[in-house]
Amino acid sequence: MTIVSIKTGTGGELRRIELSDGSFFSFKTCYLPPVFIDEGLLTPGEAEGREINGDEETAFRFASACLRAEKAALQLIARAEQTVFGLSRKLEKRRHDSSCVRAVVSRLAELELLDDRRYAQLWLESRLGSRASSPRRLLAALRARGIDRDDAEPALKSVLDAEGEAALLARYAKKMLRSRRSSAPAFSLKYTLRNEGFSHTAIQCFLDEAGADE
Repeated sequence: MTIVSIKTGTGGELRRIELSDGSFFSFKTCYLPPVFIDEGLLTPGEAEGREINGDEETAFRFASACLRAEKAALQLIARAEQTVFGLSRKLEKRRHDSSCVRAVVSRLAELELLDDRRYAQLWLESRLGSRASSPRRLLAALRARGIDRDDAEPALKSVLDAEGEAALLARYAKKMLRSRRSSAPAFSLKYTLRNEGFSHTAIQCFLDEAGADE
């Protein structure tokens, strides 16, 4: 099988290739092995008429499949911020090959179009203002969304300053006491808040302001 024609799209990375069996493939060069560039397989004027083997044809098909997966990924990202785990699962549910999904997700992360820590920060900011939760529960929710602890914990620290933690603690304590239908002993409340991930400083300030005794 030989290359009949190869055309370069806008930006230089996009290619469209026609093979002698009548098949066409559109792809981005980033999804092909670097050796394809070194051997002139992607250069218009040099590639035409050149024979390709089975492995090279497979590589072209893979790159074309990656381009389709990338287009689907960008549509999802345009609608809302995505996580690596969440986007991968959505693409695989749309029947994109898992190896293509890994290549696309890695590429989009390199381009900073996909960033788990940024997602975590945005997700936390949307909830810290009104939800009665705790640091431990927020981290657990992020982990359930596929966010690694190494991204989740720094994101929480970056958005939860002293004032924000105090407000979050007050809402959570109020919710907790309301659910118990009675005031909890100070030592029990302190232990529970500490177990929920609140800092010693935030807990002590809250107890002092509430007038609770040790």
